[in-house]
Amino acid sequence: MIGIIGGTGLEKSNLFKHPEKLSVTTEFGNPSSEILTGFIGNKKVALISRHGKDHTITPSHVNNRANIAALKSLGCKYIIATTACGSLREHVKPGDFVLADQFIDFTKHRTATFYDSFEPGVMQHCPMSDPYSEELRNKIYSASEGLGINVHTSGTIVTIEGPRFSTRAESNMFRLWGADLINMSTAPETALANEAGIPYAVIAISTDYDCWKNDEEPVSIDIVLENFRKSVDKLILLLEKTVKYI
Repeated sequence: MIGIIGGTGLEKSNLFKHPEKLSVTTEFGNPSSEILTGFIGNKKVALISRHGKDHTITPSHVNNRANIAALKSLGCKYIIATTACGSLREHVKPGDFVLADQFIDFTKHRTATFYDSFEPGVMQHCPMSDPYSEELRNKIYSASEGLGINVHTSGTIVTIEGPRFSTRAESNMFRLWGADLINMSTAPETALANEAGIPYAVIAISTDYDCWKNDEEPVSIDIVLENFRKSVDKLILLLEKTVKYI
């Protein structure tokens, strides 16, 4: 089975054949939403809406541990995440897709590990040098060919707490740190997928230039939603084709 973690809206698409909803609970609590399962081609897929069915869960309150644990309990061998991001680089334009290869976790209030304690003599320090699956990123890139999507094959995402957007000073600081994109969701999720031993990749959709670019309007939720809406059809095509490649 292949797991997908997406923003609100994918569960309302016609992404799956024979869709079913599952209620799953874990030792870490309930995932963000019921899990929608179904088939893309002959591949079984499970989808979680990261912010809940009606987008009621704020970024800081997403139960990432339950989301990853739920997908693992269903037997997911891969996880593909989608996220709207602000671009911190001129060449990453709104509407571009980025297959991130690195992250910076600038969150402050989230639990990004399954381990609240260690068993005596067993220290679980998970390597995180290359947090995104190269195999899965390559499959996504191959699937993007011919779909009319401008895809960047690498990039660093900084994840902030939210729900507020950055100040100009913060936006410029993240640029100096080497970040190419900014979002409020995926760094803790990525770390947990790695701890769970599930290959994970993220499709980041650039929706705006955050607020560092003085000749562009600063990011607002209206800008994010409008530009994400323009990319949804291409995202669905990319997910469908990628799943068939796995």
